[in-house]
Amino acid sequence: MILIKRLQSLFANCNTGQPNPVGHTARTNQFNRVAKRPAISTLSIACLSCVVSTGLANPANAQRPIVPGTGSEIIGVADDFEDPSWQYVPNNPKSTEDIDENQRGPMGKSTNGRWYEGIKRGHPDIVRRVPTPPGGLPGSNGSLLLRSKFTGIPGQASGTMHQDDFICNVQYRLKRRIDISEAPSVTTRVFLPPVAEWENRSGPHFGFRLALETTAMIEKEVGFFKRKVEELGNEIYWPGMFVEFESKNQTRRADDYAYLRIRSNKNGGDFRGPQITTTGWWTLGMSVTPDGMVHYYASPGVDDLTEDDYITSQFPYSYRAERFRTFFYNVCSADDGQRWSTSFVVDDPKVFVLRPKGGLKTAGRSTRTTR
Repeated sequence: MILIKRLQSLFANCNTGQPNPVGHTARTNQFNRVAKRPAISTLSIACLSCVVSTGLANPANAQRPIVPGTGSEIIGVADDFEDPSWQYVPNNPKSTEDIDENQRGPMGKSTNGRWYEGIKRGHPDIVRRVPTPPGGLPGSNGSLLLRSKFTGIPGQASGTMHQDDFICNVQYRLKRRIDISEAPSVTTRVFLPPVAEWENRSGPHFGFRLALETTAMIEKEVGFFKRKVEELGNEIYWPGMFVEFESKNQTRRADDYAYLRIRSNKNGGDFRGPQITTTGWWTLGMSVTPDGMVHYYASPGVDDLTEDDYITSQFPYSYRAERFRTFFYNVCSADDGQRWSTSFVVDDPKVFVLRPKGGLKTAGRSTRTTR
């Protein structure tokens, strides 16, 4: 984990060279398609470039990407927030184990048992079912608002950016982890408010991430003197995508700028994905192929993801995933006690498997454009 923490602080731009998915067209076609959509924000639409890399020593060994949402939806996990009685019980104060090693149990959880507070960083200050913003999935009446002011220790502003976690209860509801041979994927819709309503801060504002496991050398403390040794063990890591914002008030540019930041390449460094040229609804997705590789997709709007929405394929930290635990959202803020984080709304997250086994209850592939 020490190695991961050190590598996660890196921020690297990488060269192109990802493998093409089946039927994949040039990414420039996707950028042109995005640029032609009606813009409802003041984000700059210049420089529609995306820098991606597989980070592979031998790309020929990689399997072809699977479009997230391919296969069958797993029944009983994720959520559509359509129940008018949907509630989240925060059980405050929230946990801040990553800052002061204080878990502050009992943890928060939703009354439907599908979401819970992360022990490491705690939940957002506001977790609330709200009417679906305009342009959402047809037939959707409810979505989920996530927002925070104190992303660090509750009530104690630090002036340093922190983040909260909101975790989907996949592993425990299934009573097992999903083997990567089942080819899992996750999709979600995310509503980005108009830029004038964003927290006026450059940096990450929102994250959509997976929790994966692999076998790797990990550092452990042993003995009375807590001697540190490395041994083979189970390693958990968290690849994903962040909504990154560059405020014109801080950059001195003519326009605000936003893009998706990808975590991570083979060295653990984040890198720039596609520019966000319009606010409103976006569809994000990630899949994991049986070779342990993570594939990233994104598209403006609420339509199902397609091969044209492909961004990149990676072995984050040079790990090959073996098991899928869950997915989660990050909410980030300045933690200055004054500014609230940007108000992000999420809807209809779903988990899919292409090759289900072990008694998983699944439904046919959902179009997710109707209810």
